[in-house]
Amino acid sequence: MNLKNIHHVAIICSEYKKSKEFYTNILGLEIIREVYRKERDSYKLDLKLGDSQIELFSFPNSPERPSYPESCGLRHLAFEVEDVEKTADELQSKGIRVEDIRIDEFTGKKFTFFFDPDELPLELYE
Repeated sequence: MNLKNIHHVAIICSEYKKSKEFYTNILGLEIIREVYRKERDSYKLDLKLGDSQIELFSFPNSPERPSYPESCGLRHLAFEVEDVEKTADELQSKGIRVEDIRIDEFTGKKFTFFFDPDELPLELYE
């Protein structure tokens, strides 16, 4: 087996326009393509993130995903940044709630969490 990289991460959102605004205008991700799939009443938005992509989906009546207490499954999505404080300040200036910055006890690197419109935990990691 020769896994090379992560190609994409798929996220299902509850309010497409709100999440599209968050990922494009707040986080600044570039739109690769946007498709409305009439047969599924669903949008699919492909967003560029370095050499990877985020696929943002909307489906009518998607159930909420339990997060706290922590449930099995994907825990969070982490973004690598050069400066956690600067990026956290930028998010806060745009009205995004950001947790206190912490230090990874194993690597000594700074990190913090913030949340998308559906409360999906997103991490900044220096």
